[in-house]
Amino acid sequence: MSAVLDDMDSRPGSTTSLLRTVIGLYLRDAGGWMSTRHIIALMEALGLSVAVSRTALSRLKKKEIVLPQLRHGVPGFAVTEGAAAMLARGDRRIFNPRLMSPAGRWCLVSFSIPETEREKRHQLRRRLHWIGCGTVAAGLWICPDSLREEVEEILEDLELRGMATVFVTDTPLVGGSLREAASAWWDLDTVAELHRDFILHHGSAADAGGPDNGPDGGPATATTFARYVRSIDRWRIIPYLDPGLPAEFLPEDWPGMAGIALFERLGSAYAKPSAEFVRRTLEG
Repeated sequence: MSAVLDDMDSRPGSTTSLLRTVIGLYLRDAGGWMSTRHIIALMEALGLSVAVSRTALSRLKKKEIVLPQLRHGVPGFAVTEGAAAMLARGDRRIFNPRLMSPAGRWCLVSFSIPETEREKRHQLRRRLHWIGCGTVAAGLWICPDSLREEVEEILEDLELRGMATVFVTDTPLVGGSLREAASAWWDLDTVAELHRDFILHHGSAADAGGPDNGPDGGPATATTFARYVRSIDRWRIIPYLDPGLPAEFLPEDWPGMAGIALFERLGSAYAKPSAEFVRRTLEG
């Protein structure tokens, strides 16, 4: 889990972040292993040099996301068992953005952790934040009930289950409006800015591509591949931080639905030709 969080902290667009995105999108579909030469070739298609790509591979190796492995005498990298499970969870989150219904139930996490375990307390708060939980008070966090399983996993992983109580409830009763409460519990301004940034950087690309071809209506190209990978790389942290709240909890100018719609258009335009480009690269 710590490796996941460290990688989430990688700046979108950085070499390490882009490499992690390439691995998440394509290495598993290639049989869980890819030669170093082909990984470098895909990174070059993103405009990155051999040297910085090798450095990024070393970083992901240290994070235990990939491990070096020879196949038929060819050097390459495989996804670790822990990373494969993490990437599978990421798939569900990234490609199925959460949208909580107005009648949906809520999960409340109450905990009291002694000062002697302050490092675990820090890790708990950090991890709850990274899965989209909001802070009602220092020891009371809230999230849609759909996240309860992930909350339980975090508590068990940190060996803090005995110090926490998990409640499931209907819509909380607040003193003011639900929008005011949500803006206090979550940093919705930051999440909104992430959506707007995604729309700003990738809105034009969605209008350029066709459902089965490259952006100019021709065959898949390195440009198609680069546009798709970079869009996923910028998008992938948003579904973690965006709790998918109902409309009555959100500002009237909330850009989340526009961000999700753009992401879906990009997938329709670029996913297939990008996968075709990777297939041709691996066969080359």
